[in-house]
Amino acid sequence: MNKAQLKKIKDTILKKSPLVFDQLNKKQKSDLFKFNETYKQFLNKSKTEREAARQIITAAKARGFVDIDTLLENKTSSAKKVYKVFQGRCVALAVLGKEPLVFGANIIASHIDSPRLDLKQNPIYEDLSMGLMKTHYYGGIRKYHWLAIPLALHGTIIKADGETIDITIGEDPDDPVFTVTDLLPHLAGKIQANKKLSDAFEGEKLNLIAGSIPLGSDEEKNRFKLGVLNLLHETYKITEEDFVSAEIEAVPAGKARDVGFDKSMIGSYGQDDRICSYTSLEALLDQQSSDKTAIAMFFDKEEIGSEGNSGAKSSFLEDFMSDLLFISNQNTDNRSLRKALINSSCLSADVNAAMDPDFKEVHEKLNAAKLGFGICMTKFTGVAGKSGSSDAGAEFVGKIRQIFNKNNIVWQTGELGKIDQGGGGTVAKFLAKYGMNVLDCGPAILSMHSPFEVASKADVYMTYLGYKAFYAENR
Repeated sequence: MNKAQLKKIKDTILKKSPLVFDQLNKKQKSDLFKFNETYKQFLNKSKTEREAARQIITAAKARGFVDIDTLLENKTSSAKKVYKVFQGRCVALAVLGKEPLVFGANIIASHIDSPRLDLKQNPIYEDLSMGLMKTHYYGGIRKYHWLAIPLALHGTIIKADGETIDITIGEDPDDPVFTVTDLLPHLAGKIQANKKLSDAFEGEKLNLIAGSIPLGSDEEKNRFKLGVLNLLHETYKITEEDFVSAEIEAVPAGKARDVGFDKSMIGSYGQDDRICSYTSLEALLDQQSSDKTAIAMFFDKEEIGSEGNSGAKSSFLEDFMSDLLFISNQNTDNRSLRKALINSSCLSADVNAAMDPDFKEVHEKLNAAKLGFGICMTKFTGVAGKSGSSDAGAEFVGKIRQIFNKNNIVWQTGELGKIDQGGGGTVAKFLAKYGMNVLDCGPAILSMHSPFEVASKADVYMTYLGYKAFYAENR
C-alpha cells in the first residue's frame, strides 16, 4: 500500500477534529470577533439572572417579539414571534412555525443563574469596629476563589410598602466595592494550610466588609452596624427589615475582558451558562418562520438542581407550550400538550469542561473537550455510572451530527472528566421527562464556576452557528 492509498483510507475512516480558526476565512474571522464584542456587552449587563432576563426581553422586543400574556388578555393571535417572562427570573421565546405544534418544536434550553454569594435575610452585623454582611453561597463554588477579590452587589429589594428597588453597587469606577478577607500566609499554617481544602475555608466565614465609620459616640451599641444601615437608608430609603424580602447577590466586580495577546479568548464571570443563553438568544432572533416552531428557554436555579418555580423542574415549559397552542388556534387539551412536548427536539445548552493544560490528569484525553475546537456535544453527564444523566440516544446524536456537518459547523464531543473523578448535571433530564429527545450541547470553558471563566471566541461563535442550524432544521 502506497502513501496515497493510505492517506485515502485515513481521510475516509478517521474522525476529524479541526481547530475552528483553521476552518474560517478572513470574513468569518472578522464576523467572529464582532459577534464576541456584543457577547461581552451582554455579560457586563447580565451579572444576575434578573438582569439577564431583562436583557433577553429587551433584545426580543427590539426584534418584534410580543408578550404572549398580552395576546391572551386581548384574545388576539396574530403574532408569530412571542415571549413570556415568569417571576422575573426565567424567560421563553418562540418563533411560531407553519406545522401544528403537536408535531413538535425545536427547543434550546439554557440557564441564566450562576454561582455567587447571596446576602442572608439578616445580613448586617458588626465585629472589631467594622460593619460586615453575612452571605450564603449559591451553587458549586470553590470558596477560596471568592476571597480577597473586589465584589459588587446586584439585587432587588421589596420594601415594606411593596415598592421595588433594584440596586447595583460596585460596577461604576466611582462606586465602592466589597470583599471577603483572606488570612495572610504567615498565620495560615494551623488554621488552613494543614487542612483538607474542603475544610480550610468555611462557608460561614464568607462575610463581606461593608464599612468602618461609626454612627454615634463610643457609648452607642452597634454603631458600626448603624453606620452601614444609615447610609443605606439615606441612599435607598430601606430599613433592616427590608433585607428579609430582598435578593441581593455579591458577584465579581468588573467587565468581561479579552484574554491572550491575540485577544482570542474571553474571561468573565457568569459564562456558565450565559454563554449559551446569549448564543441561543441570537440564534433565535435570527430565525425566520419555518415549518417547525423554534423555542428558546432561559431557566433559573440550574446551579442548585433546577429547583423552585423558576427552575427547569417547574411547569414553565408546559405553560408556555400550552399558551402557544392557544394563540395558534390549536387544540389545547392534555393530549395535544403531551404530543407537542414528546415530539419536540431539544438541545440542553450548557457548557462542558475544557481540558486544562495544567490539570490533564482529571480528564480522559480521548473523550475530553478542548478550547477552540467548536461546539461540544455531550451525550451524557451525571456522576460515576452516568447517575443523574438523561444520556441521549444514538439516533438523536446522529441527527445533530448530520445537521452540524451539513452546515459546516465545527464540533467536538466531550465528557465531564474521568469516570470516577467527579461529574455534574444540566437541565437535560428535566426536559427528557416529557419524552422529547435531548442532547447537551454547548462550548467548553476553562475555570468553570470560578469568578473568571475563560472561553474561546471561536467556540462562542461556532455555538451560535450550531444553534442557528438546529433551529432551521425542519425534519
